[in-house]
Amino acid sequence: MITTELRRRHARPNVVAIFSFRYDAHLVPDLITNIAPVVDGWVAYDDRASTEVFSNEWVRRKALIETAQSLGARWILAIDPDERVERRLANRLPRLTRTDQPTAWLFRLREMYAPDRFRVDGLWRTKQRARLLSLHDDLRFDLPELHAPWQAIYPRYRLRDARQNLYHLKMITPDRRLLRRDLYKALDPDGRYQAVGYDYLADEDGLRLRKVGWRRRYDPPHHDDGGLWMPDLRGASE
Repeated sequence: MITTELRRRHARPNVVAIFSFRYDAHLVPDLITNIAPVVDGWVAYDDRASTEVFSNEWVRRKALIETAQSLGARWILAIDPDERVERRLANRLPRLTRTDQPTAWLFRLREMYAPDRFRVDGLWRTKQRARLLSLHDDLRFDLPELHAPWQAIYPRYRLRDARQNLYHLKMITPDRRLLRRDLYKALDPDGRYQAVGYDYLADEDGLRLRKVGWRRRYDPPHHDDGGLWMPDLRGASE
């Protein structure tokens, strides 16, 4: 089920956030608080009626993007309930969205190991994800079921560095790190969709953390509930 809300009543909204939720539905209120200063509204896909462990990601994304287009959005902010943007993004967004060129802005994905600390050793230091994307006609959605990047919907995108952090909260607890590894290994047992595999998600060798700086903080502060936020393949349900 798709729901929409436009908070700033423009004839054509500039930026609309899109997200879906299921196991992490309880995180949506804080997500909305986090993105409210940044976007003109949002489109949400309620996936709680799904009977599959993991429903088709691109079916959901297509529905979200097409709804944002129907609202007249020029840009989308693609985000998940367990992610947060920097507080200062609100001030930088007008500059980022000024261009008329097909553009996908890259955010530095910060895997949080505590509400105020993220991992910086090895590949964790360099992870980037395109999450602020201009909208155009002729988008494509015939993409792999897992791990296809958002920018794949439009081959003409120019990838640019937004110099902004995107904080991912799911990895804070050891249980969630293990379950995330096991979920993706079950969905992709042969490693077809990710050559590096998934064991690294729970590997703490060489672990180094960095504290979120005051200028790069996010709101509201996160207070972890210790829940799983994803299907439990060990047999317990969340």
